[in-house]
Amino acid sequence: MSFKIATYNANSIRARMPFLLDWLTRESPDVLCVQETKVQDKDFPEAPLREAGYHVAYRGQKSHAGVAILSREPLTDVVGGFAEEPHDAPRLLRGTYGPIAIVNTYVPQGRDAESEHFAYKLGWFGRMRALFEQEYAPEQWLVWVGDFNVATEDIDVHDPDRLRGHVDFHPEAQAALDAVRQWGFVDVFRRHHPDEPGQYSYWDYRARNPIERGIGWRVDHIWATAPLAERSTTAWIDVEARQSERPSDHTFMVAEFDLAGSA
Repeated sequence: MSFKIATYNANSIRARMPFLLDWLTRESPDVLCVQETKVQDKDFPEAPLREAGYHVAYRGQKSHAGVAILSREPLTDVVGGFAEEPHDAPRLLRGTYGPIAIVNTYVPQGRDAESEHFAYKLGWFGRMRALFEQEYAPEQWLVWVGDFNVATEDIDVHDPDRLRGHVDFHPEAQAALDAVRQWGFVDVFRRHHPDEPGQYSYWDYRARNPIERGIGWRVDHIWATAPLAERSTTAWIDVEARQSERPSDHTFMVAEFDLAGSA
């Protein structure tokens, strides 16, 4: 049994719908986790996704944030947000797909390193560590994906010396995220592409020819607990999709697993 999961910051799911449907037809993932859907729940474009063969769970709000999980089979145990205030449901959605627990996040960006928004981002990672400790175990099959708004290594950005201190490439943000990783996660992409520079998932709209010039960041991630990561067979970034007409500023990151046997 194989399992294919992807993550994608859509920067408005309604604006990307034709493109997204084409991608789903071409790649046929079992699960696609989407961030920045930018639509409140009552307006979520569920029908075309269901017609494409996907069940949909989502939590959103108007014009900002929003998360969704598209799955070939219905998710169970679907929960949006944290148990305590602030719930942040448009940034956190989790459920179970067969034997695999799935957590989809759109982590706060932080705005400025001196601001309360950055402090909130750091605290958000602490809340995620607590959630994993309370609700899951490192021994189970669990995959955590999404736009983490953190590039973890120098090779994850095009100009580490200049960008160091940016809220998405800040030592404090990296340390806060690493504290969650130490709970029991493996970066599945880096498992298959160790020490490989130039592997980006985000390119700023404002840059001229950013892909051709290599001006990118890897802030989108697929992390899995060790027992699941050991079953990963490949991981890749769909750069071509970012070069399509009217793309998001992010693109798809994909990982595949061989689930033969039992969890």
